[in-house]
Amino acid sequence: MLLCLLALSPAPARAAARDRKEAAPRELQGVGITEKLNARVPLDMPFTDQDGNEVTLEKYMGGRKPVILLLGYLECPMLCTLVLNGLTESIQQLNWMPGREFQIVFVSIDPGETAPLARLKKQAYVKEYGKPESASGWTFLVGNKNSIAVLAESLGFGYAYDRTKDQYAHPAVLMFLTPDGRVSRYLAGVKFDPKDVKLALFEAADGKIGSPVEQVYLSCFHYDAGQGAYAPAAFRIMQLGAAMTVLLLGIALAGFWFRERSKKKKS
Repeated sequence: MLLCLLALSPAPARAAARDRKEAAPRELQGVGITEKLNARVPLDMPFTDQDGNEVTLEKYMGGRKPVILLLGYLECPMLCTLVLNGLTESIQQLNWMPGREFQIVFVSIDPGETAPLARLKKQAYVKEYGKPESASGWTFLVGNKNSIAVLAESLGFGYAYDRTKDQYAHPAVLMFLTPDGRVSRYLAGVKFDPKDVKLALFEAADGKIGSPVEQVYLSCFHYDAGQGAYAPAAFRIMQLGAAMTVLLLGIALAGFWFRERSKKKKS
């Protein structure tokens, strides 16, 4: 619970906490997110999917779709479930679907977890999402200690194992990757505004998907790092409004000139 609160605290509060120079509890040292935007994840690292197949990340991050990547562990008693539930609730409200416009990849940070456990977790969330046809868009991976550590390091994802509690301490965050496996955006928390998720997917897709209307919608927002969400970009909205006004005025004037010319020809 403490870690969840740290991940969700506003930027000024986090800055104040850093200024106090208070040492983190020993089991939480190194736990958190160091954003590495535009960093490329290691696509050749070996993992095992929920069906027991040996795979690499290139299978999911070497295509044409953006990826929502989550790191956690399958037997997490609370935080991972909250994050997965929050993501599922959010994408239920989108007109995009896993497997069609984007991929969801969950990677366990516990090297002791197995493919059968991952398969059960996938089945549960595909069912919760309510669209069986989206199954190809959900992947749950397990791996060895080295593969997990290399991936986490590339993402700036700090975690630690607490032997006394037999649990992992880790941040609550969604990571959005471009189709070629570069980090595009982090969204921290356990509840995610569908608008923020959709805009982060647009951003990660780098314009490769989405209708023209959706692309205009994206241009009206910018990512507010302090709030950890997307906010209206007033200047862009003014630009678009001005452009639309000029376009409509041009159409109206063209119609007026055309009618005037037609009248002159008839007379």
